[in-house]
Amino acid sequence: MNSNITTLLFDLDGTLINTNELIIASFTETLNHFCPGKYNREDIIPFIGPTLVDTFSSIDPKRVDEMIAYYREHNWRNHDLLVTQFDGVFETVQTLKQSGYKLAVVTTKKRDVVEKGLRLSKLDQFFEVVVTLDEVEKAKPDPEPLVKALHQLGSVPEEAIMIGDSYHDIMGGKNTGTKTAGVSWSIKGRELLESYHPDYMLEQMADLLNIVEVEKLTEARKK
Repeated sequence: MNSNITTLLFDLDGTLINTNELIIASFTETLNHFCPGKYNREDIIPFIGPTLVDTFSSIDPKRVDEMIAYYREHNWRNHDLLVTQFDGVFETVQTLKQSGYKLAVVTTKKRDVVEKGLRLSKLDQFFEVVVTLDEVEKAKPDPEPLVKALHQLGSVPEEAIMIGDSYHDIMGGKNTGTKTAGVSWSIKGRELLESYHPDYMLEQMADLLNIVEVEKLTEARKK
């Protein structure tokens, strides 16, 4: 089967846009309200990546909906104040789009705040497909959201790379059958991502441009 890379699937938070401080602030505000004095920054970092349902279920199963509502209100209200850009992301994604690659965002966030982040960063113009938590039954690392994105793009796993900053992205890609790329700027630390053995580790987003070229040359040599 032709395995030339045509398709790139991106996580959003911590990969395309820097929402780390927003997420930590929203968790801090929520946990200080519901569980005063129990959680510090180091305790909160592992909560980045899983769904809010998974995280808050592990903290207080009886108040999950209440905690999620409190978190989302803080997150929405402070979004544009705290979200920043990662260097080189806009230019790299723009180049990939202009070069004809099929691009999608695959995220565990809800659609309204995903669209807010994409508009703020001006990345919305580059993604023809965005799969959010609202469109799936199961989130990453389950393959469902990746399979949905690939289907909408008319792609197959063998011609795609999943790029992300967490275990959920790397294992989601592996479970789907795509290649995978971790980002070294993950707040979880590159060592943790490397322990899941992604095919590539990006030092900067522009590294993707070299990777897709190498993949293209490798495939050409097989013919």
